[in-house]
Amino acid sequence: MEEYEINESTNALIPLTENKTKVIEDYRSCEINKKTLKIVDESCKYFGSSYQGRFEGAKKMLGPKIYKAPIIVEESKEMIYFPTGSSRAADCAWFSLKKVKNVERKGYNTLVEFQSNQKIEVKISFESFQNQLLRASYLSTILRERKQK
Repeated sequence: MEEYEINESTNALIPLTENKTKVIEDYRSCEINKKTLKIVDESCKYFGSSYQGRFEGAKKMLGPKIYKAPIIVEESKEMIYFPTGSSRAADCAWFSLKKVKNVERKGYNTLVEFQSNQKIEVKISFESFQNQLLRASYLSTILRERKQK
């Protein structure tokens, strides 16, 4: 089985099929024969927790009614990722908060530009993507404030 841990170069995880994920990094992309959520979970475990633990932690920070919660994959480097839909859905992609440079509406979809100037079109409404980006930003703000205390 292929190993892949989310790292500081990871921009996004895009599901291609139920068991294949396209990983977009700063200067390369590759395909991993694993479910997207499995990569997220294994990356969380690599950094000392699990997806479920990170999810519950985010809900505690953002409020229990939060839907499609972003998660902190790794705290010290503030590696925060947010889903485009329900994490259990086969078509759910994950994006790095730090790596998103710009988003724009493209019909019913959203065009995402990364810090590396790569662009990708995602099947999610512009408003939904912006909401997810805002939730992740809020989580980042809370994390920074708590680190300063």
